[in-house]
Amino acid sequence: MALKIMKFLTVFVFFATRLALGTNQPNIVFAIADDWGWPHASAYGDTGIKTRTFDRLAKEGVLFENAYISSPSCTPSRGAIITGQQFWRLRQGGNLWSIWPSGIPEYPEILAKNGYFVGSYRKGWGPGRHPYSATNPAGKRYSTVDEFFEARPADSAFCLWFGTGDPHRPYAPGNGIRSGIDPSEVHLFEHYPDVREIRSDIADYYWEIERFDREVGTLIRRLEKMGELDNTIIVMTSDHGMPFPRAKANLYDAGTRIPLVIRWPVRIPPGRRVTDFVSATDLAPTFLEAAELSAPENMTGQSLLALLTSNGSGRIETARNHIFFGMERHVPAQEAPDSGGYPMRGIRTDKYLYIRNFEPGRWPAGTPNYSKAFIQNGWLAACDNGPTKWYLWLHRNDSEVKRYYDLAFGTRPAEELYDLKKDPAQVNNVAGNKEYRSIKKDLAIRLFENLDATGDPRVQGRGKFFDLQPYLGQGPIYPNQ
Repeated sequence: MALKIMKFLTVFVFFATRLALGTNQPNIVFAIADDWGWPHASAYGDTGIKTRTFDRLAKEGVLFENAYISSPSCTPSRGAIITGQQFWRLRQGGNLWSIWPSGIPEYPEILAKNGYFVGSYRKGWGPGRHPYSATNPAGKRYSTVDEFFEARPADSAFCLWFGTGDPHRPYAPGNGIRSGIDPSEVHLFEHYPDVREIRSDIADYYWEIERFDREVGTLIRRLEKMGELDNTIIVMTSDHGMPFPRAKANLYDAGTRIPLVIRWPVRIPPGRRVTDFVSATDLAPTFLEAAELSAPENMTGQSLLALLTSNGSGRIETARNHIFFGMERHVPAQEAPDSGGYPMRGIRTDKYLYIRNFEPGRWPAGTPNYSKAFIQNGWLAACDNGPTKWYLWLHRNDSEVKRYYDLAFGTRPAEELYDLKKDPAQVNNVAGNKEYRSIKKDLAIRLFENLDATGDPRVQGRGKFFDLQPYLGQGPIYPNQ
């Protein structure tokens, strides 16, 4: 009986709020972490971490089980979010540390032209240069959230990009354990050996996720105090997976799958878990539709508004049963004079992950021979330095570790296929098995049809364009721990 009363009250509050707020243009707060991967939130069942703000938003909004990015690298992923387009359509913006491409519609700019007060805090689009405008594509940067709201014209709808540097490396070693995180409780992907050094490294990563979670909680309390919370769309998510081997800059779930929750009480029934496959490119058209604006026709993302405003959980739209993503150059990590990256494209369904590696002769994470690296002293340079990477390197010849080292840093075949029912960890490539031949062929056809339809230079004979673009950053150096 009590449960029925609680359910009635939840529905009553939802419709009462909706009636009170009417149909005014919503405010938009986009809170994006830097390198936070799925499933590292307590709302997803990870018992090693406490993400109270994320969990609250999940209870009061919609939690997405199958959210993915366009590319598991900061610059192209953030560019895809801002433009609502797959990263391979962003010309030089498809690489890390690149130049923002001119002439591509950006949702913050569209909102600004239609009366929104737009701004960003901390990390917006990047790293890279945007020479075509004095303003970051995510919006004019403000030094504090208070400064943003003080500059906002009275009664103006606002769009705030709330970016953070967490949980990007480097970490203060031991921060996680010192803060009370139990390393025995952290989520350990099966492509890592179960050792103290790696568990402690993950605990440090968790500590920074929890710090981001607290910062978003502070922002929510600010919105509550302003009386703006219930007519504000709040999105809390990340740009890609964790900065660990075989995660960031890879097309496995550890690199492409992200936490995502969306709250907007005036339109979204609360407390739902949705399993539809959604892309971060879907957010731009969603924001525009919520603001009653038309999305540019060249956006490849599809608005989530109909899905969000439904009353259902689980799979809402049957067509959202797959997702496409890819990768070009993270850093120039091959052996000189090769300035290319490790180009990949993939399709993920409920049952399978298929990956096409276009240059299988290259090193996925960069050459281990730092003396020959394109960037001087670059050592496995497409993978962030840290204790997990260092442990795998030091023990690469140990019989119990070699398999994990090879999974992270070894060369790969042109095709990878993972049967997710038998192998949810995505560590056993069955692309060469005869019994999967027809499945592999079907997935490859679907992938290439989509790439061709969306104008991917990599499948249209122009892939070298990505390899030859200038890299504006500095490469990681061989560690001297």
